[in-house]
Amino acid sequence: MLTRLGFLAILALLTVTYTITAAPGLSVIMTEAQINKLGRKYGEMAERRLRSWQNLISEIADLDDDEKLYRVNRFFNQLNFVDDIQHWGKSDYWASPAEFLITNGGDCEDFSIAKYYTLRQVGIPIEKLSIVYVKALRLNQAHMVLTYYKTPKSTPLILDNLIPEIKPANRRPDLQHVYSFNGDNLWLSKKGRRSTLVGTSDQLKPWVQLQSRIESQDY
Repeated sequence: MLTRLGFLAILALLTVTYTITAAPGLSVIMTEAQINKLGRKYGEMAERRLRSWQNLISEIADLDDDEKLYRVNRFFNQLNFVDDIQHWGKSDYWASPAEFLITNGGDCEDFSIAKYYTLRQVGIPIEKLSIVYVKALRLNQAHMVLTYYKTPKSTPLILDNLIPEIKPANRRPDLQHVYSFNGDNLWLSKKGRRSTLVGTSDQLKPWVQLQSRIESQDY
C-alpha cells in the first residue's frame, strides 16, 4: 500500500532534478528449470501461475498492442488484492511479477508493475508505458495504475485492477493523477497525462530495489 508518509517522501524527491543513467530493461522470461525450482519451493499452484504467465508471454508476442493490453490486463486482474501489511508485513513493498504470482496477490502497485514488465517483455516500447500514482477519489486513497500511450500526444489508456475495462484517462474522472514513471523517466502528471519531466525513475528507491531483485532473480 502507498502510505501517506511514502507519498510525501516521493513528492519531496520531485522538487529536484537528477542526472542519472536509467537502468536498462530487465527480462522476465523464466527457464523451465527456474519454474520447476519455484514450484518445488512454493507449491503446485504457484508453479501453474508462473507457467501460465510465461505461456501468455509466448502467445501474445506477435499480437497487436490492443490485444496485448487486453490479454495482460485480464490475466493479472484475476489475482487477489491484498494489503502490503497483511501480505508482506511491511507498510510498502513493491513485488516483482514472479513474487506477485507465487503468492497469488498483492496491492495496486504490484498489479501495475506486473502488467508493465509483461508488456515490455512482449514488445511494447518503453515510451508508451507509464506507471502512475493517482488518488482514487471514490475510495479517497492512494492508488497506482498503468497507462499506455498509443502516440506521444494521445490520451493514454488506463489499465487498472479496480475495474476490468481499459478506458482512456478522460473517461476516468475518479482518478486524480499525481506523478508517473517508467524504466527511464519520472514526470509530474496532470489531467491524466505526463506533464513535467522532473528526472529519472532511479530517484524512486522502491523501484530501484525492485529492479535489483528482478535482475538478480531473487524471488
